[in-house]
Amino acid sequence: MSMPVRKNVAIVGATSHIAKGLIYNYARTRTHDLVLFARSVERVKAFMASIAHETIYPVRLLDDFFKGDYDVIINCIGIGQPARLKSAAAAIFRLTETYDNMVLDYLEKHPDAMYINFSSGAVYGKDFTVPASDETPAIINVNHLGPEDFYMIAKTNSEAKHRAYSSFNIVDLRVFAYFSRFIDLDSHYFVTELISCIKSGREFITTQDDMTRDFIHPEDLFSLVGKCIEKEKLNDVFDVYSRKPVTKFEILEFFKKEYKLQYVIKEDVKIITATGSKTNYYSNNRSAEQINFQPIHTALENIVQESKILLEKDRT
Repeated sequence: MSMPVRKNVAIVGATSHIAKGLIYNYARTRTHDLVLFARSVERVKAFMASIAHETIYPVRLLDDFFKGDYDVIINCIGIGQPARLKSAAAAIFRLTETYDNMVLDYLEKHPDAMYINFSSGAVYGKDFTVPASDETPAIINVNHLGPEDFYMIAKTNSEAKHRAYSSFNIVDLRVFAYFSRFIDLDSHYFVTELISCIKSGREFITTQDDMTRDFIHPEDLFSLVGKCIEKEKLNDVFDVYSRKPVTKFEILEFFKKEYKLQYVIKEDVKIITATGSKTNYYSNNRSAEQINFQPIHTALENIVQESKILLEKDRT
């Protein structure tokens, strides 16, 4: 069996949550050579020091992107936190377009390079009474657009542009839920709120409504990115999924049993939801099997393993 060809990989947006998981796994496996790009070189270097790899990869400002040669560009730039999405509606479009166009300009001069872009399950719209599938249409009420539509439209526009560039090697990966030890505990996601409650001893307040989410494990996402890189010639989009999604109350019961989380059910709870309330925010679209992607971990296994890193040091 031949060894995979070592490639020069540029990670754009190296301070993002997803980027940190990819960088950690690349540093652990040493499969490719990375160049890390961000608006803050200091923040990237601090992260690299935190995982004991401060000198392994060069770190550059985004302004220096065109000075290098890359086989693969991974775009992790975006506004992912619910509170920031709601307060920075206009910035969603300009941020997405600016750095997406930057990479496309690079591909114009380097057509053999591969571009892997992180999209979102939000492209399916706001109706998640049932999980998404390859037949799910996205419906937008164009006469009554609201802030919860902007993220969806920005990501959909980006995907459409990538399919139009059919001669380029571009892959969009639609992430529905992602959790790792590198998450910002002040990001106001459901799981980070649970962890914050455990750390502070506060009770968690939620509604009686259940929800289902599909948190992909960082190692499985790393594997999916690797499958795309191995393919080399590819212009497509794939939904990202774990081996099995998890419900809200399965997560609550895990934290209650393992970390003595106290939670109460109330009906007048205000929940931050920048892209709309989604009961079954995951996908049954398994088109990534075409490139031999098979996730190893379930969503609950992801929560169990990564939250342990965040919480075990606080146990007495």
